Amino acid sequence: MTTSVTPQDIRTALLTRQEIALLDLRRESAFATGHPLFAANMAADRIAIEAVVRLPRKDAPIVLYDDGEGLVATGAAHFAALGYINVRVLAGGLAAWRAAGYEIFQDVNSYAKAFGELVEARRHTPSLSADEVAALIAEKANIAILDVRRFDEYATMNIPGSTSVPGAELVLRAGHAAPDPDTTIIVNCAGRTRSIIGTQSLINAGISNKVRALRNGTIGWTLARYDLEHGAGRRGSIGLFEGAKDNAREVAYRAGVRHLGANEAAVLEADNSRTLYRFDVREADEYAGLSPLCWRPARAGDRHGGTRARGAHPPDRRQIGARRHDGVLAVANGLGGLCARGWQ
Repeated sequence: MTTSVTPQDIRTALLTRQEIALLDLRRESAFATGHPLFAANMAADRIAIEAVVRLPRKDAPIVLYDDGEGLVATGAAHFAALGYINVRVLAGGLAAWRAAGYEIFQDVNSYAKAFGELVEARRHTPSLSADEVAALIAEKANIAILDVRRFDEYATMNIPGSTSVPGAELVLRAGHAAPDPDTTIIVNCAGRTRSIIGTQSLINAGISNKVRALRNGTIGWTLARYDLEHGAGRRGSIGLFEGAKDNAREVAYRAGVRHLGANEAAVLEADNSRTLYRFDVREADEYAGLSPLCWRPARAGDRHGGTRARGAHPPDRRQIGARRHDGVLAVANGLGGLCARGWQ
């Protein structure tokens, strides 16, 4: 019989920085209507597909819940069949969490979005409205619009004239995308978070250009009734701005990014008390066939600031490894954002 834990037990585990995977077994649409901040969504009918990848350690502490839909028993059975041995349920489900007076958060990627809002508030990240950007385009101003989403998102719809530079690659490619230091760089995503983090990452890395986020991204652009481009294929090439490598190292140091040698990495791999995730942040063609089997590819438009990291634990409870031959991409953006959010 699966044992149960209380909302208070979950809160204590989070506050004491214990590793825990709090899993909401509902479909994403239901999950988005309300969930604890550090809960991860893994629909009950996708456990067989996702669990092994997102929860590689079979004795990782897992807590399951739903909102009265009766999914927990099925979910627990799925995990047991896959060999997981530390699965518990949240007594009373989401209703008990509410009754305990703990906050419920709406939408998906709530923690990452909250981080973006915190960065903007603390750093006063500069931004422009859709009307202001449209006016600059009409004036043929000296601007470069960099779209930090994944390339497939960019190709579906983008701001006219923009170039695809997935977020975690901004420092690596900004020098080529905007070689003139007088060019104003405008960073956009679908909504807000990735553009805020991308803009602040370039500022933190010391680029001499003015950098501004497009407020509310392509959503705000559409709501302002401006046209979008479809099927674009413009990609930013690699090109570092002056001082980028030194600045990336400084950003990494301030964010707490550690550089590991082979021996230190082996120690992490031998630690069976914590889950270790290994991400290869190179381009797909670099990654294919040239990475150890235990390393997973991480798409640049997702890993920026960790907005869509596909593990199942909250920050502080897990360790992250990343590899790239030049080091700039991993430390300047991808890992810097993750460390700033509390990942190790």
